[in-house]
Amino acid sequence: MGKLKQVIKRSGTKVSYKKNRIANAIYRAAVSVGGRDKKTADKLADKVEDILIKEYRNKVPHIEDIQDIVEKVLIKNGHSKVAKAYILYRNDNIQSRKEKRIKASAPSSNIPWAKIWKILNWSVSHDLNSVRNLNRRVKNGEFSHIVHESENAYSDEVTMAAEMISNRIDKLKMVLVTGPSSSGKTTTTRKLEKYLNELGYKFKMFAVDNYFYDLSMHPKDEFGDYDFETPQALDLDMINVHINKLCRGEEVSIPFYDFKTGTRHLNRSKMKLDNNEILLIDSLHGLYPQMTKSISDTKKFKLYLEPLFQIKDNNEKYLRWTDIRLIRRMLRDSIHRAYNPTQTLEHWHYVRSSEIRHIIPYLKSADYIINTAMPYELPIYKARFGKQFRKWTEEYRDDSLKEDAFLRASRVNDLMQQITGFSDESSIPQDSVIREFIGGNSL
Repeated sequence: MGKLKQVIKRSGTKVSYKKNRIANAIYRAAVSVGGRDKKTADKLADKVEDILIKEYRNKVPHIEDIQDIVEKVLIKNGHSKVAKAYILYRNDNIQSRKEKRIKASAPSSNIPWAKIWKILNWSVSHDLNSVRNLNRRVKNGEFSHIVHESENAYSDEVTMAAEMISNRIDKLKMVLVTGPSSSGKTTTTRKLEKYLNELGYKFKMFAVDNYFYDLSMHPKDEFGDYDFETPQALDLDMINVHINKLCRGEEVSIPFYDFKTGTRHLNRSKMKLDNNEILLIDSLHGLYPQMTKSISDTKKFKLYLEPLFQIKDNNEKYLRWTDIRLIRRMLRDSIHRAYNPTQTLEHWHYVRSSEIRHIIPYLKSADYIINTAMPYELPIYKARFGKQFRKWTEEYRDDSLKEDAFLRASRVNDLMQQITGFSDESSIPQDSVIREFIGGNSL
């Protein structure tokens, strides 16, 4: 029996065929509906490969042909729920590609336009609405002034959130601080807790990270990368059981997740809320309905964070928030997690995929949005490692398997070329949200 060597991508590019990509896609679909059986996914991938070898002896299969066969194999072998999840995931990808090719005539309903107009007005009034204006102010020796203005705006928003929570405190059982990766959740959660403590309210942190499934149960791609970004990486059923009991005043046994070994240990610590305590949860997926479905929305306050930059580059295009968060995470991962920035860049497609599916669609359910963008962070990032994006752009240019990394690196590289770097970080407060990423955070 022959062997498959290549696959045709949607772009027309031919790439190496790897069976484990099929197995991983099947397993990811299974995970989305509660399945965790890798061996079955591998066996199903074998069946798909057998069909491919028979039908494509003398030609190269297209990725769509392979996906058609996967659907048929899943259904034929009695995995209808997984097949449905796989089909939905595939259709979502098709729709996403269409939306990228066709500019919608109406504004996206997921964008908080009122908030954005307010931030744009602030940016214009502080002469920080373009890279040119930012560079000019930095060159004029105004960096510390920009820090002061940015930090004050952020502090005002945290204070507003605290006041809104205070107004509803009698009905609340939990406060959810949520937002996409590297939006500043950790620092904001601690500042919010401090503000509310000063108002006389008490909170108890609920660490969602302890509810990750064992690493061995996570999907892994052909590069050995695991997807921790999806809510299905968490034991959502156990989370709901525990938060429901806690909100009823019962005691629960919290698990502990060891990130070094990738294993979860059950029943590690006792937890119970006192009569005057409220749960405080810092999580990527705080808006995802299944995360806290056991608690009524009237008993939750959902706070959403995002660096909502309103700055145009020299080509009159607005900065992409995801690019700034990518830089933030690169810095944070390299400082706090001994994680190579290259790995962060190559992993980012998982981050974005999960955000688009599991975070952004629920943005309108947030009670308040905090802008964590600090215009002064851009000159700092340029000085820190702006030159590295040029290297990554060249490295990924002809790698068809890493198109996403190339597009992001080249886009950020273009931005970095426009920004004036600034290396003196002494004027950045130690409790700044930016310290979460560059280090030196007193919180």
